[in-house]
Amino acid sequence: MSKFLTVRQGDVERWTLNDPAARNALSDSMVVDLFEACLRAKADPSLRVVVLTGAAGAFCAGGSLGHFAGAIGQPLEPGADDPLVAANRAFGDVLHALCELPQLLVCAVDGAAMGGGFGLVCCADHVMATRRSVFATPEVTLGLPPAQIAPFVWARLGDALARQCLLQGRRLDAQAAQQHGLVDELVDDAALEAALGQTLQRLRQAAPSAVAATKQLLGRLRWKMPDLRDEAALAFASALRGREASAGLAAFAARRPAPWAGGDPA
Repeated sequence: MSKFLTVRQGDVERWTLNDPAARNALSDSMVVDLFEACLRAKADPSLRVVVLTGAAGAFCAGGSLGHFAGAIGQPLEPGADDPLVAANRAFGDVLHALCELPQLLVCAVDGAAMGGGFGLVCCADHVMATRRSVFATPEVTLGLPPAQIAPFVWARLGDALARQCLLQGRRLDAQAAQQHGLVDELVDDAALEAALGQTLQRLRQAAPSAVAATKQLLGRLRWKMPDLRDEAALAFASALRGREASAGLAAFAARRPAPWAGGDPA
């Protein structure tokens, strides 16, 4: 079964991250599928709304290390090109492509939106979430920088709260996420689909060409900041090959505190 599902209903397309066993973590193939879906949508004037969601009670657990797991804590050979850089840069491309969609982008979150999943949410024009949903960027607690998502989290939440999330791994429940402006619409756990239908009906009141033009203007405001995709990819790849990531990810897998959590050196 495909790990990325697209379903078209009239002028709405639904994109579902569909890997329940991994809580819909973003594999390399899923990142490619997301990017290609963005390219198709951008060229489709008949499409008005994209709904991004996750399968089976989770939104997205973040990035999947996949076949790069063997690179954790392993220095790169001198002069070698690091495949981690290209893979991480590709996720940055997805975040930019989502923000550049001319259509309205709705994230329908049910369950956990962690790390890269948090970044996806920050690209949305409208965020719906169930009350059991939770949002966090725990990368620094694992010895990694949340590099590609950092500009998007900062733009969505503002500097103070973004620093709490990105530098401290602060966890937001659904109510707190709504209070801080990450979530626009909070619904009961069993009511997401019904509420989504009502929201889509309301969103259709906005004329598609006017939406596209307005999003383009807003995008220019957002990206007055420098494009950090290359720098972020290098920072992430370097960290993943370092001692902290090796220790932090091993501690996470063993369900024990990271070495630095108690003040000991990594």
